[in-house]
Amino acid sequence: MSHDLHIERLIDAGPEEVFDAFTDPAAMAEWYRAEDDWTVDAVADARAGGTATVSFGPPESIYREDLTYLEVERPSRLVYSEVFSMPDGDSFETTVSLNFEERGGKTLITLVQTGFPTAEMRDAHEGGWPGFLERIESMLTLRSAS
Repeated sequence: MSHDLHIERLIDAGPEEVFDAFTDPAAMAEWYRAEDDWTVDAVADARAGGTATVSFGPPESIYREDLTYLEVERPSRLVYSEVFSMPDGDSFETTVSLNFEERGGKTLITLVQTGFPTAEMRDAHEGGWPGFLERIESMLTLRSAS
């Protein structure tokens, strides 16, 4: 049984900038950093069949996401499979689908993540996505101000 996650969020930036925040390694390194002392390494080849890897977390507890891009339609759609590995070595695979829709100079992000093996894992990720989305919006706001 799959436990799926659905999130919608309106971000004050255009679809191109939001799409790029999800695919540019430098941007990913910014918004994955939840705390100043976190280590974040990101590489990405954002094309269908391309891959990305992001390692993040406090030095003593690193998480890793290995992505394979399935659909890349800049600036409107991004789909990837993700193997999420925890510091204890456990891992699981999900599929993330992101749609970016222009809404009056802003972008409505519709995120669907499928394949969680348990409701608890889904709920843990559901709790993490808002922080990621807030950091993306903050990063884009700072970039547009400079």
